[in-house]
Amino acid sequence: MQISSGIARVATGAVAASLAGGLCLLLGLNGHALDRALAFDGTTSPATASLTPGDGLRQGVPVPQSGAKTNSLTALQYAADQGEPVAQWKLGRMYAIGDGVPRDDLRAFNYFSAIANTHPDETPGTPEARFVANAFVALGHYYLNGIANTKVVADPARARDMFSYAATYFGDADAQYELGRLYLTAAPGDPHQAARWFQLAATKGHCRAEVALGDMLFEGQAVPRQAARGLMWLTLGRDCAGLDDSFAKPLYDEAFQRASDDERAMALVYLEDWLKGRRD
Repeated sequence: MQISSGIARVATGAVAASLAGGLCLLLGLNGHALDRALAFDGTTSPATASLTPGDGLRQGVPVPQSGAKTNSLTALQYAADQGEPVAQWKLGRMYAIGDGVPRDDLRAFNYFSAIANTHPDETPGTPEARFVANAFVALGHYYLNGIANTKVVADPARARDMFSYAATYFGDADAQYELGRLYLTAAPGDPHQAARWFQLAATKGHCRAEVALGDMLFEGQAVPRQAARGLMWLTLGRDCAGLDDSFAKPLYDEAFQRASDDERAMALVYLEDWLKGRRD
């Protein structure tokens, strides 16, 4: 994949006991009351091939019969061959996870590369920009690990370029989170940069970024310890995760048990202020 000069420039420039039930429960809130933006996971299938990312997250989407699925796949392939980025993205996701087609990471990589090469300057904030940004994130993951038995080899520097471009130019929360992870785990790492990127993603409602930032702040991991604020972010991440809370609940539970009564009370104050700011 060839990165345009514009991409290269950006990439390199680059209180109380009742709290135990959860701060949000104490406030009488649930996931809907938080009014947080739906997370975009980029999944699709032939049954949802004509849908946008937001549509794919809604409930009650009718599932076509097998013949309709075949027609949808044929239509997607035709549109992708004509250079339609949304069709390329949806096919890329299908081949990446083997959804309705045999899994083929190299083919998925090629679809995502086509998007990144031809639409890197898509105007941020447009519906199409979400697909382009997600393609860069997907490429970043492929460059992190490589694709076995292909010419796509592990290249962490290239992965960082992909994440950096999507994080800075598009302001993509997934890319900001992945960039934070790289800064946290790289050798040598840069935890301060990691915290910065986690915070940018967390303020957009990215569940895993909320948990990562909360853990860093609560533990004082290479940043000044702010236990109450860390507990607030862990609470938001735990609520955001919903039933899929295996990455959030253990950290939240441990932090809650270790926090003092004053820290729990202050976390509630921070949480109320945060939610008020989201509503205003």
